[in-house]
Amino acid sequence: MRLWTLTGAAIIAAGSATAGPVAPTDVAFGEYGSVSESLTGVPGDPEAGANVVKNKGIGNCIACHQVSALSDTPFQGEIGPPLDGVADRWSEAEIRGIVANAKKTYDGTMMPSYYKVEGYIRPGDAYTGKAAEEPLDPLLTAQQIEDVVAFLMTLSEE
Repeated sequence: MRLWTLTGAAIIAAGSATAGPVAPTDVAFGEYGSVSESLTGVPGDPEAGANVVKNKGIGNCIACHQVSALSDTPFQGEIGPPLDGVADRWSEAEIRGIVANAKKTYDGTMMPSYYKVEGYIRPGDAYTGKAAEEPLDPLLTAQQIEDVVAFLMTLSEE
């Protein structure tokens, strides 16, 4: 009986490991926008997350937020709140939800929805007829979201 239980658990674990990332349209947001489950089932890499945050070609979070831990990155923004101490203000689930789609937490925010593929307002359709067709690719992959969350969880005041 014990061997079957261990074998069954291994099969279930292997099946969930190969399931792949949660699709942007399948993300389960909580009442206030939190996302408690990992989008990949794989821990995020804080170093890769820092790269996404500071890289103007990927996440470009520093265009709007100041991050003292990335003081070597110039031209940090002041539009969004500073991210210093973010891990003390929000839980991991709340941070994941804000990064994935901040509009679920803060209606009307200017922050991009990094893991959204449909439901956009497409002004180009009314004026030029050249707006891209949905679904669009998300701005960040599920793993990049997890990496950013892992990096942001390192930013505590303590």
